[in-house]
Amino acid sequence: MLDMTRLPQHVAIIMDGNGRWAKKRGIPRLAGHNAGMEAMKEIVRRSSDLGIKYLTVYAFSTENWKRSWEEVSGIFKLLIKFVDLDLDELNEKNVKVRVMGDYQAIPEAARKSMDETLETTKDNTGLQFCIALNYGSRAEITRAVNVLAEKVRAGEIEGEITEEMIARYLYTGEENGNVPDPDVIIRTSGEERLSNFMLWQSAYSEFVFTDVLWPDFTPEVYEKTLEEFQARDRRFGGRK
Repeated sequence: MLDMTRLPQHVAIIMDGNGRWAKKRGIPRLAGHNAGMEAMKEIVRRSSDLGIKYLTVYAFSTENWKRSWEEVSGIFKLLIKFVDLDLDELNEKNVKVRVMGDYQAIPEAARKSMDETLETTKDNTGLQFCIALNYGSRAEITRAVNVLAEKVRAGEIEGEITEEMIARYLYTGEENGNVPDPDVIIRTSGEERLSNFMLWQSAYSEFVFTDVLWPDFTPEVYEKTLEEFQARDRRFGGRK
């Protein structure tokens, strides 16, 4: 049973398996993405109800642009649908929405909807819901290093570059209120890799992999993965 006194502060999820879920049913991939969006809504609700402080979902990677334009545009239309239809509920639940990634590069309609959501929920103090959108961890780290390099050239930084300096300019850094590193990263669909997701921040995260395809990832399955996390002995590189 889930121990409510030992919940992770930050849960990150690689939502994988929408396409395979649709293929198994002989329906279009976009139908799988739609089912995945519904699953995401349920996980946001359950995270908020449980009192999880931070939830990050890998919604669209920098590599996803390689997919067909029909699929990419469909994904962003679903994103618009989610933020437009569920904004009132997110706000009522005191959920604050954040974005990680270069979301200024996404289609204009999706960006405008996301801007409205960010503005509407900016003062909320409940679940901090981070959407990794047009996100790639290598690009994130490169961006942070380039910011620091420019500050060195401008004479704003002297001496050695520290881990704390790099972390400050990641998408989880100052611009997003210093989101803590994830305690647990969950990946669905049976794949066991990070796929360029939060490489820096996952240094001491626990990993939970499940064969469940994302559209079938119910709140009940979610709680089972959190129970698995709670059974871990976290050492953060030390020994006992």
